[in-house]
Amino acid sequence: MTQQNDPYQLRPEEVEEPPTTLLASLKRIGPGIILAASIVGSGELIATTTLGAQVGYTALWVIVLSCFIKPVVQAEMGRYIIASGETGLASFNRVPGPHFKINWVVVAWAVMTLMTLLQIGAMFGGVSQVMNLLIPSVPVWTWVLIFWGITLALLLGGAYERVERLAMIKVGLFTMLTFLAAVLLIRQPQNFSWAQIVDGFKFKLPGEGISTAVAVFGITGVGASELMMYPYWCVEKGYARFAGKRDDSPEWNARARGWIRVMHTDIFVSMIIYTIATVAFYMLGAGILHSMGKVPSAKDMIPTLSNIYTQTLGQWSLWIFYAGAIVTLYGTIFAATAANSRVFADMFRLMGAFKADDYSARKRYRNTFIVLITAIPVGLFLFFDSPVKMVVAGGLAQAMMLPIIGVSTLYLRHRHLPKEIAPSPWVTAFLWFATAVIICLTGYYVINQITK
Repeated sequence: MTQQNDPYQLRPEEVEEPPTTLLASLKRIGPGIILAASIVGSGELIATTTLGAQVGYTALWVIVLSCFIKPVVQAEMGRYIIASGETGLASFNRVPGPHFKINWVVVAWAVMTLMTLLQIGAMFGGVSQVMNLLIPSVPVWTWVLIFWGITLALLLGGAYERVERLAMIKVGLFTMLTFLAAVLLIRQPQNFSWAQIVDGFKFKLPGEGISTAVAVFGITGVGASELMMYPYWCVEKGYARFAGKRDDSPEWNARARGWIRVMHTDIFVSMIIYTIATVAFYMLGAGILHSMGKVPSAKDMIPTLSNIYTQTLGQWSLWIFYAGAIVTLYGTIFAATAANSRVFADMFRLMGAFKADDYSARKRYRNTFIVLITAIPVGLFLFFDSPVKMVVAGGLAQAMMLPIIGVSTLYLRHRHLPKEIAPSPWVTAFLWFATAVIICLTGYYVINQITK
């Protein structure tokens, strides 16, 4: 019997007309903010800044392209979720190909996510390194275990609303200060010029930083992990429930299109937030660290990265950087774990572990995965002890998954999406273009590695 507090079930009593004004729509956003909290983390603070430190402004176009091109895939995934009421993995489980309970796309997601646990491990390490700088008497490995305990306490049993509130706090705290540091960078001619910005849009791929560049493309903006997370936050926010079960009536079509517009607002707002943060981090890495000849490495990652604040805002900002780094890295651990635990639970549901309407079982599996997918990263960091390399490895795994997600979304768009709420031809064309760019960049990296 369906449980009334189950956000994954479509119930007639929860059908709701969509807001009709921009202000009212802004009051109903949320999934994108959680996504922004996950996005503005290791990819931006570590990988993006490291790429800037390695190659200067040359790869700025990669950053901007990454932020602007992938939201169309995200939006079309969300459109399908609202139309079908399915979860993200359930929709991709429809894609043709090798299939045994779950298909090859779902398996590829699971493999990628296990690889991205390296990134989560790097964030546990990064935030613990900061705390070790603040309180040297407590070793890094002890801080790692402390943050693991905090994560379990916050997430076990936590519902959508808790995740959304904490994500909003995290997104606001560090993004604006980093943007301010980037604005001050523009006033430093020794570290910045508009000619360098123009050079950054000449569509050149830096040879010595190609692995990092592709990893950054995979991580920044909406990465492969976030693309798979977003449908679940849309479900738990209620966009599909508010539209109601598809009946092909004019009323349902109007409701579905209305909630799709709200989702588009949610995606647009989050895109602006993470694009500002991502470009700011890259510019600071290119302008400050590259000029100083400093590239973050395993043991001096946080002290090196702190220069992006101290060289722009002043030495007084070191402590603010430490606080911001803690909020940024830990916030991503929190948001990513909250999402991945939900997706893994849903994968086991698809494999027959429990029924779709058994929300108690879904929560039990979710909590089990919260423990597992935080314990594994903690162990990985204690073993590898190299946050930068861990982030790059996880980013490359995400980059390899992006073409699969793009092609799968195209399949759902053309074979399963109701024609009544299909996107306009230009949106469909952009979806094809975005998928082609993703395939080309990933293919370039693979060929580059093979021919070395």
